[in-house]
Amino acid sequence: MLIAVDAGNTNTSIGIMDHEKVVGSFRLTTKTPRTSDEFGICISTLLEQNGVEPEQVEGVIISSVVPKINYALTSCMRKYLHQDPMIIGPGTKTGIKIHTDNPREVGADRIVSVTAAHTLYHADCIIVDFGTATTFDYISKEGVFEYTVIAPGLGISAQALTSETAKLPEVEIKKPKSVLGRNTIDGMQAGVVYGYIGLVEYIIKRMKKELKLTECHVIATGGLGRVIASETEAIETYDPDLAYKGMQIIYQKNKQ
Repeated sequence: MLIAVDAGNTNTSIGIMDHEKVVGSFRLTTKTPRTSDEFGICISTLLEQNGVEPEQVEGVIISSVVPKINYALTSCMRKYLHQDPMIIGPGTKTGIKIHTDNPREVGADRIVSVTAAHTLYHADCIIVDFGTATTFDYISKEGVFEYTVIAPGLGISAQALTSETAKLPEVEIKKPKSVLGRNTIDGMQAGVVYGYIGLVEYIIKRMKKELKLTECHVIATGGLGRVIASETEAIETYDPDLAYKGMQIIYQKNKQ
């Protein structure tokens, strides 16, 4: 068994991998400060709920874009699982080539997703990751990661609408029955969700045009990805476990 940790700006997701299969996972709020013991209790609970003994864990891999929690996570894995975690960073073998202006600034979350897409599909791919920000990453069928687009996330967009106005309330991010809102809440939900669908479709269309791609597999991932992916034909696959799969692939490539 492999413990895969995806520490993002908003949430930290922890999954149990049995080879390529995710057998259990849960999500924590990243912004809440936690000690190694608090992480350890969460890990122990996850293992217990899925009938996994700590001794069955053969390794731990961490993909983190939040350096301040790395020490607590690392200490937790050493104390509770007796494992030195593999932390994805410069020098980690991935099987892909990063040809951006500054490869070292590319976050580990992006690396695991493009690695998974390249390994699983062996095709030109655009990966749309709906996180705190929404990223559109292109990786060629040859395994070259070169181009990206970064947009405000769906949650940030909805939050900006309420925080920068005096009377608009907070609303649940969901698609209303119609784009034609008959009240404030329906109108806001229509603007946020339908507007975001338009943003996603246009960026994908524009990327394909500038890359001169006749065929390209578009994969969505991330917590809010399901809301958009189910509403547009521009996205072919929704895979909420893409990061876990990428980490499992990277762990095997680097395992000594």
